Amino acid sequence: ESSLRLSELALGLGPFVVGPPIERKIGKEAFVEMSLDCEWRSADWAKQHGFYNEIFDSEIELNEKLNEFTKQLSQRSSEALTQLKEIYWEGTDHWDELLEQRAENSGKLVLSDYTKNFIKDFKSKK
Repeated sequence: ESSLRLSELALGLGPFVVGPPIERKIGKEAFVEMSLDCEWRSADWAKQHGFYNEIFDSEIELNEKLNEFTKQLSQRSSEALTQLKEIYWEGTDHWDELLEQRAENSGKLVLSDYTKNFIKDFKSKK
């Protein structure tokens, strides 16, 4: 089972740095839902929302499909693939600055009393 969640808010933080690529992949609504409730999502949910493209029953099946796919890609025009990659990443030119700003936000929140207390309580439960 390949479940996933965004648990940063529960820690007193937020998914600031990982947020832009995740939001871009699954959409604003699903990202908001994940970032606010911090609940686990199933692999089926992830596929339904575009986070996963496929779900496999075994690691062997995954590796077979991956090998098949990479073989197909290796037989395609590298120039065309490069141009497609540029199209896929349009609108992300500002991410270097955005991610730096968001990392700064995370750094400030890590130093907050809420997060310090959360970490202290978490460590004491171990």
